[in-house]
Amino acid sequence: MHNQTRTLKHGDTFAVFNLWGDVSNYDRSYQGIYHQGTRYLSHLELQVEDKIPQLLNSTITYNNEKLLVDITNQKYKKNQTVIESNSLYISRSKFIWKGVCRELIRITNFGLHAVEFNMSIRFEADFSDIFEVRGARRDSRGRQRPVIKNSDSISFVYEGLDNKTRATNIKLSPEPNHIHDSIAFYNWKLEPGHSENLYIAISCNGLSNNKIDDLMSAHSNAWTETTKDLELYEQSRCHLTTSNEQFNNLLNRSFADLHIMLTPTESGIYPYAGVPWYATVFGRDGIITALQTLWIKPDIAKGVLSKLADTQATEIDSKKDSQPGKILHEMRDGEMAQLGEIPFKEYYGSIDSTPLFIILAGSYFEQTGDIDFIRTIWPNIQNALDWINEYGDIDRDGFVEYMSSSENGLRNQGWKDSHDSIFNEHGKLAEGPIALSEVQGYVYDARIKAGKIAEALGHSTLSKSLMHEAEQLKIKFNNVFWQDESATYALALDGNKSPCRVVSSNPGHCLFTEIADNNKASRLVEALMKEDMFTKWGIRTLSSNEVRYNPMSYHNGSIWPHDNSIIAGGFAKYGYKDYVIDILTAFFRASAFMELHRLPELYCGFNKKIEEGPTLYPVACSPQAWAIGSIFLLLQACLGISIDGVRKELKFSKPVLPSFLDRLKIQNLSVGDGFVDLEIRKYSTDVGINILKKPGSVTILVNK
Repeated sequence: MHNQTRTLKHGDTFAVFNLWGDVSNYDRSYQGIYHQGTRYLSHLELQVEDKIPQLLNSTITYNNEKLLVDITNQKYKKNQTVIESNSLYISRSKFIWKGVCRELIRITNFGLHAVEFNMSIRFEADFSDIFEVRGARRDSRGRQRPVIKNSDSISFVYEGLDNKTRATNIKLSPEPNHIHDSIAFYNWKLEPGHSENLYIAISCNGLSNNKIDDLMSAHSNAWTETTKDLELYEQSRCHLTTSNEQFNNLLNRSFADLHIMLTPTESGIYPYAGVPWYATVFGRDGIITALQTLWIKPDIAKGVLSKLADTQATEIDSKKDSQPGKILHEMRDGEMAQLGEIPFKEYYGSIDSTPLFIILAGSYFEQTGDIDFIRTIWPNIQNALDWINEYGDIDRDGFVEYMSSSENGLRNQGWKDSHDSIFNEHGKLAEGPIALSEVQGYVYDARIKAGKIAEALGHSTLSKSLMHEAEQLKIKFNNVFWQDESATYALALDGNKSPCRVVSSNPGHCLFTEIADNNKASRLVEALMKEDMFTKWGIRTLSSNEVRYNPMSYHNGSIWPHDNSIIAGGFAKYGYKDYVIDILTAFFRASAFMELHRLPELYCGFNKKIEEGPTLYPVACSPQAWAIGSIFLLLQACLGISIDGVRKELKFSKPVLPSFLDRLKIQNLSVGDGFVDLEIRKYSTDVGINILKKPGSVTILVNK
């Protein structure tokens, strides 16, 4: 129980609390309040009479707005009087808004007599960079000033080596009886049935001058703004409701988690990758999340494309693994990034973000028909295509490869970016330049989609050239990468052009991009669904027959929801809907064992055991953006949904529903500049689609 956590997030600020609503500071704990890559609060502990209260309940509310904690006193003795446990009821309510974590503590005496008690709240701030929290060692750190104490506030100030001052300001109302070191002490006396309220505001990167009387109204105003923001999100999004309440819980949690991960940037909203380790802009993660959610919320894709176009590389910089036209891998704001102790201030060490950027642009255009926006990023698309041709193909063999030039950069630069994730059948790690199988599929699809955009913009010659290049790549890929004996594509080609003959999930992405030949696709599908790959909890990243298989590893045998959703999307394109349902069912069943019905970044790849849930991966991000998006892509794959924004057409290709869903209602689904409401019902041998609302000229087509 002590290891369980509760997460809140808004914008560039997030917090990880324990079940009591505190921040534990035991060894290597990652709990705390973070802002822009730095931990602004590293210890928070409430005690009653020098004891940690007993926990009654702890939960995140339905839409992730608040953390609610119910606690009570342990038995204590005061002035020769014994106060029994459960006499005091203490509720804690927390939320984050615009860089401030606000809390209301309400204490009620349910005893028969008046009680006196001391309550203390300890605060500490270490201003650790997120990479320090993860375990990075630093030769030196900045200077922390002495704690600043006023009658109603405690402030911590840190002068970083990057010449930036970071401050945590804690204000309390009513003011404590006294403050010692960084501990606020209260001496309460409560009559039977009476209550007291305590307001706390923890502000990241600012010393507040608000008067103590303002704290209650500031709390109320911030909460009003929080609820308005949520209402706007609820009004703008598509709504999905099914006949299965447990599945509704998964859907509702996914929508709520998606909302908190969406972060305003100067370029538009962007889904930050994951809490706690990746609460920032990641190129690949943002693009895939946008693709997964494109059919239900296309404005995410527009924000992602805008941000990545604005940060597209313009120069060669080996420290950042950047070349002109390359799309961002990640960006960081913390002290270590600012000082160059890590290369991730703006880092471009991703082989697939660039073709994926083009895929997202093409997919967004297909669905929305927003040619005006596409025209604004057309130069970025052209630059990305130039990067693929000029820098992506390192050895000019027709395939796109990677090899890091940054001393501290990533050794592997596909989505499986662990140092040991790419190897041959003997377990020997591959040396670069490395050409990943799925990346060739991304490049193929990027050229197809760029060709369609070029045609729409009147560049017919370029369009034909891109289509021809795509077809030539498809032929070469199927000839070189296919491994007939294992009925799959090689994981990669190493620097010697030797195929890594390893059965992995990577080739499943080649179904999603449709680079796989039809005759090979059928065999690949069957290989991915064999027992060495499919566990009833999902498809593993690596076959259990491989030398480096480890179900507890990050990339060599674990199960990733986003990976499975992309593979399932590929299954649907080649007509294997039964297997799509198997994967959707696996994740639905897994979610029943997950706290809050939240699918994490990954979990371990052990075989399913009777009456046992999946084995959790201990440091997986949760919530995590492309894990959140997985359920939406899986549903889209089942229904075969595609949207043509130019023609205002909504298409269903051989729609199916899993056994646990009898009906699915879709409301406020955008189609071009219109929308539709539908109900999909499952019958004994068919699926029917009923139109509930269709204002405007939207056409609905069903291919059964």
